[in-house]
Amino acid sequence: MSDVPTYRKIIHIDMDAFYASVEQMDNPDLRGKPIAVGGSENRGVVAAASYEARKFGVRSAISGMQAKRNCPQLIFVRPRFDRYKEISNKIHKIFHEYTDLVEPLSLDEAYLDVTINKKGNPSASLLAEEIRLRIFNEVGLTASAGISVNKFVAKIASDYNKPNGQKTVNPDEMIAFLEELPIRKFYGVGKVTTEKMYQLGVFTGTDLKSKSLEFLEKHFGKSGTFYYHVVRGVHNSEVKSNRITKSVAAEHTFDVNLSSEIFMLEQLERIAISLERRLQKHKISGKTVTLKIKYSDFTQQTRSKTLPYFIADKNLILETVKELLYQERMKDSVRLLGISLSNLNTEVKKAIVVQLKFEF
Repeated sequence: MSDVPTYRKIIHIDMDAFYASVEQMDNPDLRGKPIAVGGSENRGVVAAASYEARKFGVRSAISGMQAKRNCPQLIFVRPRFDRYKEISNKIHKIFHEYTDLVEPLSLDEAYLDVTINKKGNPSASLLAEEIRLRIFNEVGLTASAGISVNKFVAKIASDYNKPNGQKTVNPDEMIAFLEELPIRKFYGVGKVTTEKMYQLGVFTGTDLKSKSLEFLEKHFGKSGTFYYHVVRGVHNSEVKSNRITKSVAAEHTFDVNLSSEIFMLEQLERIAISLERRLQKHKISGKTVTLKIKYSDFTQQTRSKTLPYFIADKNLILETVKELLYQERMKDSVRLLGISLSNLNTEVKKAIVVQLKFEF
């Protein structure tokens, strides 16, 4: 008989309204009030919203103007990423007291493989409770958790009893759990895909499971293969403690829309300097330069060029960006510019993005 467990035990920890909760923790005057981190009632995009604000339909990625319309009493707070990173480091230190198999997804969420753990506790559910309690006692914030046999189901489960709750989906419950799940709740199925699923008569996991592999591949390509397997509980992606970058990027949102290429070049030079600093810090260089443009109507465009050699110097980056900028005329005034470098000189799995500034 083998002592190796049949199933992996995966915990997905997701902090509750992380940025907003940090602001409310540090400033008692904000507690119990609807707040938005980032954006303003005139400009910018909401990075995070407190639960009090979410009741009014305020959420991340919507414009500050829309957020204020949804919630006239909304309070906008300038983001403090150094503080968020400081808190995140404390939380991750707790994670590593339980397992070295910790895969961060962002500052506020991570996967933990506790199949074999440092506490010798066979119950992933009890471990999740203990971790959440420690985060609350030692950091002062609440977290939610999902526990299951793979990352896909654990990720979905962590959203079930938010805020400050957890849900365990045991192996013998997994298939029924997925079959009953609304398709919009499937991790990786966004708004556009959800609408397409609805048009194809797929509203729940049971509907998805009824579709053949050929059908799903025909309509969703490679993603169709993914959907076919995960609805059957098959998701073998391991928790990877060392995730490496596949691109490095810096971007900037402007107070006033830019309509002149001259002003855009001034801003792109600043962005290139920041990007060079990040590249040097991580000792990374790349071949593919991408210019990101977001117009005043929120439509987005990217222009890329791949060089025959690796670069990390701001002047070489800017030289390529200039070429991309003048590649074609701007279709409208510009609210955001960004530069990214990919096709790196290292094996990579995850993008590093530097947001230079949130405008108010």
